[in-house]
Amino acid sequence: MRILISIDDTDNLESRGTGALASQMARELEENGWGKSSFITRHQLLVHPDIPYTSHNSAMCFAAEIDGSFLDGIIQYASAFLARESATGSDPGLCVAVADRLDSPGSLIAFGQKAKQSIVSMEEAYAQAEQLGVHLSEHGGTGQGVIGALAGAGLRLSGNDGRLKGGLAIEAVNGRAAVRDICSHADVDEVRSLSGLILPEEETVLLVGDKVKTVLMDGKSVLLVALAEGTADRFAWRTCSKQQLKNY
Repeated sequence: MRILISIDDTDNLESRGTGALASQMARELEENGWGKSSFITRHQLLVHPDIPYTSHNSAMCFAAEIDGSFLDGIIQYASAFLARESATGSDPGLCVAVADRLDSPGSLIAFGQKAKQSIVSMEEAYAQAEQLGVHLSEHGGTGQGVIGALAGAGLRLSGNDGRLKGGLAIEAVNGRAAVRDICSHADVDEVRSLSGLILPEEETVLLVGDKVKTVLMDGKSVLLVALAEGTADRFAWRTCSKQQLKNY
């Protein structure tokens, strides 16, 4: 079965971030022989003075293909992991959703989208989780992280929200790489322009900066590119700037 594991509010300003904990959880899930984990996505939620957060108010989520007999054990492991590894002063929350068992996936997606635009209460999050039949639990502090954890699962389920955690190492010659070589990377499914054009494999892309980041679009890990400025070649492409990727 396919599950989504989403966590939020596990860190403080001095600790390692929530993304680092998500990476460790995904790695240990595989090391324990419970299943196969996929890439981790970061989902930006509403930033508002009335919402407590460490730095950016974002949740982390990853999917995993598991044998159903391991589900309860994974939930127990993840709960104990967050209680043990979350930083002092944090308010960690955990959501584990079985994608194939959701009677109303649209409701979970709608909750995630709402958390990007407005203030949501813990009571609302728990009520939604109970209605959907997904696991939602708090593991320290105020437990406020349950809101982001549930929202992160919904946004990941939508297939059209979030940036992949970390930067990708892609081999390049003079800073350029062919689309076919970029897509040979395990965590890149497609290269697409900001206008929606899917680049053919023979095109080349200028890799700008020290981090190549992809976004989640149509359920795929997509490298977004823009036309390079100052060139007469209309097929010259470059990776998007950090500012451009903030929209995702």
